Amino acid sequence: MEAKCQCGQLSVMAPGPSPVVIVCHCSYCQRRSGSPFGAVAYYPSAKLKISGQATRFERPTAAGGIVETFFCPTCGSTVYGRVSKQPTMLAVTVGSFSDPKFPAPMLSVWEEGKHDWVVIPEPVEHHPQE
Repeated sequence: MEAKCQCGQLSVMAPGPSPVVIVCHCSYCQRRSGSPFGAVAYYPSAKLKISGQATRFERPTAAGGIVETFFCPTCGSTVYGRVSKQPTMLAVTVGSFSDPKFPAPMLSVWEEGKHDWVVIPEPVEHHPQE
């Protein structure tokens, strides 16, 4: 499976759908994605092949960690990221796969920031904070 930015310059080849798909409703993910939540699929870094150039943005987390996001310097699309508490994993943005059959999330976090009209169906685990 290939995830890529809008212009196609930055891409990630993944071995297939990930069983670990998470949606996050925190204000950072909302601003990063330009939507009411961010959706990412986690993969072991060693299983992914990244092509193209990426620009890195780093920010602190509420728990004292670091979140890094990597985006295309040409079109600005965020394609993947990493959290310091899971250094061997990469989080690939689900929308970058552009696959309507991509697996649904298993976990929904920071739901205190969830927009009232967003409905995340069961059996997804729901967490006010993460």
